Amino acid sequence: MSTPMPPQPDFPPPLPTEPPKPSKSRTNAIIIGSAAAAIAAIVTTGIVVVQSNDGDSKPATAAESTTPGEDMVTAATEEPEPEPTYSEIDAESFTIELRTTERQCFGSAGCNMTVEPRLTYLGLTEDIDPDVVYEITYEIRGGESGPVIKTAELSDRTSLNYTPSVISTASASSKVSVEISDVIVQGQ
Repeated sequence: MSTPMPPQPDFPPPLPTEPPKPSKSRTNAIIIGSAAAAIAAIVTTGIVVVQSNDGDSKPATAAESTTPGEDMVTAATEEPEPEPTYSEIDAESFTIELRTTERQCFGSAGCNMTVEPRLTYLGLTEDIDPDVVYEITYEIRGGESGPVIKTAELSDRTSLNYTPSVISTASASSKVSVEISDVIVQGQ
């Protein structure tokens, strides 16, 4: 005895839907094709930029890509920095005073004093060329022996080299003055 079978439906049941998987060789071909297109676009863009720079007197600023949707490439141009300019330095560029570092008086015989120049530049320090040496000649007046001419050297914008001066005056009330007479630029 056999058991009756239920009746079969008129159409087969639907199969579960899965997207078809691409074959590995097709996937590899797509990846290789995309990479080749990107490389070709980069090489073409580089050639266009180089050719633009070689043929023109003006540098190229941009080149179009041959692949749609790629960004534009800007060629970097380097311009040389302008040579710095410095102010013309002369005697009127400074003020000068004397600083007394030692004083010894001998009553009515007068005084011996040691003085040093104190210079002030009237402009901005950045206006002074750091690669040159400025020889600043100055004259000290008021000593018993007459005017004393000395030179100080200004280098590296702020370094002042000088030799202190010993001055003899007639009395303790004698006034000593100083004036810049010349500035010579060394090292240009």
